[in-house]
Amino acid sequence: MNDFIQFWTEHTPIFSILIPAITAFILVLLGNPGSGSLAQDWRQPWRRGISYTSGLLGLFTAVNYLIFASSGQISVYNLSEWAAPFGIVLVLDQLSALMLVLTYGLAVPVMWFASKEWDERGRYFHAMCHFLLMGLTGAFLTGDLFNLFVFFEILLMASYVLLLHGQGKARFQLGIHYVTINLLASALFLIGLGMIYGSVGSLNMADVARLMPLLEGDQHRIAVAGGLLLFTVFGIKAAMLPVGFWLPKTYAVATTPVAALFTIMTKVGIYAILRVNGTVFDDAISREILQYILLPIGLITSVYGVIGAMGAERLRRFIGFMILSSVGTILIAISLFNTLAWAAALYYLVHSTIIAAAFYILSGWITSQRGEFKDHFKIAPQMKQHKVVALTYFTIALMMAGLPPFSGFLGKVFILQATAHSPYQLLMIVTILMVSLLSIIAFTRVGFVIFWRATKPEDNPDEATYAAYQALPEQAPKRNDKTIYLLLLGLMAYMVFAGPIQKYTYQTAEQIQNNALYEQTLLKTDEHGQTISVQPFDSENLPETKYGGERVDPNAHLIPYLISEETLEGEHISEYKKRQMQQQQQAKVNPDAESLQPMVEP
Repeated sequence: MNDFIQFWTEHTPIFSILIPAITAFILVLLGNPGSGSLAQDWRQPWRRGISYTSGLLGLFTAVNYLIFASSGQISVYNLSEWAAPFGIVLVLDQLSALMLVLTYGLAVPVMWFASKEWDERGRYFHAMCHFLLMGLTGAFLTGDLFNLFVFFEILLMASYVLLLHGQGKARFQLGIHYVTINLLASALFLIGLGMIYGSVGSLNMADVARLMPLLEGDQHRIAVAGGLLLFTVFGIKAAMLPVGFWLPKTYAVATTPVAALFTIMTKVGIYAILRVNGTVFDDAISREILQYILLPIGLITSVYGVIGAMGAERLRRFIGFMILSSVGTILIAISLFNTLAWAAALYYLVHSTIIAAAFYILSGWITSQRGEFKDHFKIAPQMKQHKVVALTYFTIALMMAGLPPFSGFLGKVFILQATAHSPYQLLMIVTILMVSLLSIIAFTRVGFVIFWRATKPEDNPDEATYAAYQALPEQAPKRNDKTIYLLLLGLMAYMVFAGPIQKYTYQTAEQIQNNALYEQTLLKTDEHGQTISVQPFDSENLPETKYGGERVDPNAHLIPYLISEETLEGEHISEYKKRQMQQQQQAKVNPDAESLQPMVEP
């Protein structure tokens, strides 16, 4: 048992990435026939069982990581044993642990819901879900900017397939738009990374945060410009204005479980803004620029979202606009750049994700009971389960609009409290309260059309509408209502335990603002206590490869501080490199020692 605990501790937190990655590959290797024959395929129960087991294991792992991180510890995993900033590292802190629990807490019930018929409408549904989870968990855990790009691409490729799940012309058309927008964002991401690496000389988040204030002149300006390019990319992912117009229509055409799962996607963008632009680019100029542009973007996004919801003609687009409005509210809190505001933003982020997912699943329930009217805001015959559906809608409306005593109300109260010392306090308070009022009006309008003005069903058997109405289901689609209740129950618990949760989010905000802590935890120091890094960037300092010749490395003496003794004695460290390390150590004692010449010419 002790060996298992030691193994678990040594390899935390890479298990959160490996679990969905291995699961996805197993599901792909299991094969998948055409969508028309999935219901009869003998492998379908195996797919679902493997997917459930992996999801529950991932959730258990995430909760375990949350318990570990709640003590304030930061766990660092050095891939290939090379320490930062030369190697790629994974970092488990309180923020990443919170996002992991949110991801799996949403994914598990959604996949359980989708396993009743929805996963039979297209190929490789469960495999793509786990590839998406792999990208999400990797994005939340990586401590390297380029690795963040890699995991973004993994989750995006999975989302492309999931968006088209179930096929259809509308999904294909908007899928093309979605792919095009994200390809543009990926290109900007790479350009931004190039600008940062070319000026800073590192892409490790802790190292970039350390070096940014030390840059001068054009180097600093290029690095800041690169950070702003990343902010644009993250803004596209988060669907903030003016780069967020794609979300309402795109999510509206996705199948119900996919739309519910996609609610976490916008939060990846918000997480990246908080993690990268809020803490890595923390020098005075970067913060001033971000504060200058983030507040008006947040205010406009929040107001635009609720106005768009008031003018929506379909329930699923209505939900998309409400998601935009919630994104704006979170950005308002982040723009304050204080611990209390960031804690409030994190609390509200969790609430807005889960309630939006529950709302999308409710839209599937409503669509199934309205027949040809689907989710359009048109007067239709009363639903067969109108009472329970109306009550569920009413509960979700109260939560999403931010009315007491639910978690949406508490999240907005926390944000309003954080505005106490802001010069724009009145503007933020008026905007948040006005958006809440307009949200109530928008929800009232929708409820009035769908429930209050619903007509009595046709009771004349001779009428064609009578047969059409009788053919509608008597009950909610399988697992639809139960999944909604499970998510709402989770939000009820989130409200009841708001005190300790808010305390955790406050500690999280404190931790991620402490760049010195991350520098001390992630970066190594030499015998003089100096941080081991290479800065500024030097194009002449090319890496030595095993088969590409040998170069004089002035930093060879630092290698023993970066890797373990076992790796140092391994075959991947050349004899020439070892001789350089020994000579540089001797040169400290005897500066007149003869310099080492390359054994092989480059």
